[in-house]
Amino acid sequence: MKTCNIIKGMILLAALLLFVNVGFAENIDPYEDGSQYAYGENVGWLNFEPNQGPGVTVSDANLTGYVWAENIGWINLSPQYGGVFNDGTGLLSGFAWGENVGWINFNPKVPGDPKHYGVTIDHEGNFAGWAWGENIGWIHLASSTPVAYKVQTAWITSCVVDFDDLGRFCDLWLQTGPGLKADFDGSNDVDFMDYCAVADKWLQLCPIGWSLKD
Repeated sequence: MKTCNIIKGMILLAALLLFVNVGFAENIDPYEDGSQYAYGENVGWLNFEPNQGPGVTVSDANLTGYVWAENIGWINLSPQYGGVFNDGTGLLSGFAWGENVGWINFNPKVPGDPKHYGVTIDHEGNFAGWAWGENIGWIHLASSTPVAYKVQTAWITSCVVDFDDLGRFCDLWLQTGPGLKADFDGSNDVDFMDYCAVADKWLQLCPIGWSLKD
């Protein structure tokens, strides 16, 4: 029952969020603690929130804007014939472009090596992993030694459940009668226990503090 009360409040909040259009610009380093730097052994520091020019913006679909590196210049995360993409769960892919260094792969594969070297973003907005540039080598997004650095964004991972899913469930749940798809507990009826069954699944898929996919 406690779970049901929690989810009831979450659904009310989700309904309110339907009418809110939230946009981000340069949503890197949300706590202003310097979490905006990646590092390449061959190119030095890469700044995801430079003082001049457009910084980087992270969304559910992609990364846009520019990274600045003192030794190689601007890196475009959304060039015309490439782009860095986000699958909505924080797994990045695609290619950025640097006029002086060429393409940079955000989901590189090493033949014969099962390790994933690509770039990811966790549910707290922290970047991790490695990007690869054929002309510049590896770029690391976070490290604790010998000098601590990382890139962090205000964007957080979206839930698996979206508003369309919730809407379809509510349409079914408000109906009555046997044999409906909303009879999740097998009682041959649609009632509050079915609501609780979906609420439990929602909590499993969407931990507290994560946002809904809009």
